[in-house]
Amino acid sequence: MNKKWELSKPDEKIVERLQKEYNLTELLANCLVSRGITSSEQLRVFLEPTRDDFHDPFEMPDMKKAIDRIIKAIDTNEKVIIYGDYDVDGITSTMVLKRFLGEHGLDVDYKIPNRLNEGYGLNKEAVKKIADDGYSLIITVDCGISGLDEVEYANSLGLEVIITDHHETKYTIPNCVAVIDCKRKDSKYPFKSLAGCGVVLKLIQAISQEKGYKPESYLKYLDIVCVGTISDIVPLVDENRLIAKLGLMLIKQTRNPGLSFLINSTGFKEINSTAISFGLAPRINACGRMGFEEEAIKLFLTDNIEEAKNITIKLNDFNKQRQEIEKTIFEDAIKQIEENKMENDPIIVVAGEGWHHGVIGIVSSKITEVYYKPSILVCFDGETAKGSGRSVPGFDLHNALCESDEFLLKYGGHEMAIGLTLERKNFEKFKEKIKEIASKANLEEFVPILKIDKELEAKDISEENIRDLEKLEPFGESNKTPIFLYRNLKIDSIRSLSEGKHLKLTLKDDINYIILTAIGFNMGNLANEYRLFDKVDVVGTLEINEFNGRRDIQINLKDIRKSI
Repeated sequence: MNKKWELSKPDEKIVERLQKEYNLTELLANCLVSRGITSSEQLRVFLEPTRDDFHDPFEMPDMKKAIDRIIKAIDTNEKVIIYGDYDVDGITSTMVLKRFLGEHGLDVDYKIPNRLNEGYGLNKEAVKKIADDGYSLIITVDCGISGLDEVEYANSLGLEVIITDHHETKYTIPNCVAVIDCKRKDSKYPFKSLAGCGVVLKLIQAISQEKGYKPESYLKYLDIVCVGTISDIVPLVDENRLIAKLGLMLIKQTRNPGLSFLINSTGFKEINSTAISFGLAPRINACGRMGFEEEAIKLFLTDNIEEAKNITIKLNDFNKQRQEIEKTIFEDAIKQIEENKMENDPIIVVAGEGWHHGVIGIVSSKITEVYYKPSILVCFDGETAKGSGRSVPGFDLHNALCESDEFLLKYGGHEMAIGLTLERKNFEKFKEKIKEIASKANLEEFVPILKIDKELEAKDISEENIRDLEKLEPFGESNKTPIFLYRNLKIDSIRSLSEGKHLKLTLKDDINYIILTAIGFNMGNLANEYRLFDKVDVVGTLEINEFNGRRDIQINLKDIRKSI
C-alpha cells in the first residue's frame, strides 16, 4: 500500500538554541521542536514534569458542587455506589475512587455493567436495582454524559447522581447534582482530553485540597491512573503526559499486588508505555470482552497476594481465549472479503453468524489496518445484530451512521470508532446505504500518512543518540515514537522470516561506511520486490537490537522505496 511521507521541517535556529542551552543531542532537539516544544518552560514540563504542574481541579465545571455533595455523604455515612465501565479506563476509575473514599470514611460499593448483557453506560434496569437496594447517591466514572433519560429515571426514584466523564457532550447535559466533564461546552478547564480516570484523579485532588489532606493522598494512585490513561489511547500531552510520566515511575515500585503480578505476567522487560498498551491493557480488557468484568476490578482492589496471583492467571486465560476467538473471526472475515472482492468497496461491511460481539471491534481495527478503509463487523444473534466499526482519518464514521439511522435500533461512538444495533432484516439495506455514503467521500484517495521527524545523517547513528530519545517517553497518541528517514542505502542482504511474514535486511551507507540491520514486521512480501545492491530509502524507528551477545543499531521499518 502506498504511503505518504511527510517530513517535518522545524526551525533550525530553535533546534540549535535548545541543543546548546540544554545540552541536548541534535536528534533529540529536532524531535522536540517537531512536537512543538520551543520554550524553556515547555521543555521543562515535557522532560521533567512535577506534581506542581497539575492544573487547578476547581476550574472544572461543577467540581465544587460535586465535592460538597460527596463530603456530605462522607459526613452522614450515606449509601453510595460508583457506576463504572468494563474497559481499562472504567475499571481503574472505579478502583481509584472506591479506594480513596474508603480511606477517608466512606465505604462505597460499585457497579460495572456486563458488556455482553447490558452494554455501555447507565441502564434503567441497573438504576432501578440501585434504588431498590437503598442507595441515595450514584457517582458515575468514565460514563454518564449521554445518559439523559437514565438520569431522569434515577431522579424519579429519589436517587441523586454525580457524573464524572470525559466523552463528548450533547447540547443538553443530564439534570443532576453535578456534571464533571472537561468537554462540556461551558468548560474553561485548560485541558480537554483527560481519560475518565484522569477526571477521577482531579475529583480526588479537589477533595484532598478542600479537606486539607496531604497531596500523597491522591498522588499515590498515579500508578493505576497511568494504566487507565495510556490504555484509553488519549493524547499523551499536557496533564495526560504528566500522569503517564509520573505514573510510570510509581508503577516500578507499586504496592498494588494485582498490578505487580499482572506486570510480571506479561514478560515485558521494561515498564513503559508499550508494556501497558500491549501487555496490561489487552489482559484487563479481555475480562470485559469475555463477560467477566468483575475479575479485573477485583485484581486491583485485593490486598491478598495469593488472590492477586490467582486472578492474574484468570486474566491471562481470558486473554488467550480472546486471542483465539479474534483469530477465528479475523480469518473468517478475510475469507469473506477476498471471496466477495469487498476490498474494492468504499467501506468494508462484513457479517458473521454467532461472532462474539465483545471481540469484533478489535477485528474491525485489524481489517481497517490491512485495507486502509473504514470497516464495520456485524454479528448476528437471532433476529438482531450488533456491530462495531473503525474508520480512517478524514472519514467520520459516526456521521455516516447518523445518515443511516433509519435502519438502526441504536448506535453511538465518534468519528473513528462506533457501535450499533439493528434488526437482522435491515442489514442488507443498511450495508447498501453506508456504502453509498462512503462512496461519496472519495476514500480511494485516502492514503496512510507517515509523519517523519527528521532525515538522518551519518552523525545521527549512535547508541547514545538512540538512548537519548527515550527522554521522549511515554509514547502514545499525539506523541508517537520518533520516525526517521534514511536515503540511499544499499541492500547488502534481504530475506523473509517466519514463513514469509516478516522482512529482514542488512543496509549499507557506502559513503559513510555505516552498516544497519532492518526489520519489517508483516512486510515479508517485499522480499521478492527488491534485490541485492538495490538503492533504497527507508522510513522507520531507531532501536538497539540485542541478540546472541551482539548489539546492533536497527531500523524498525514503516516503509521502504527504491531511491530516485
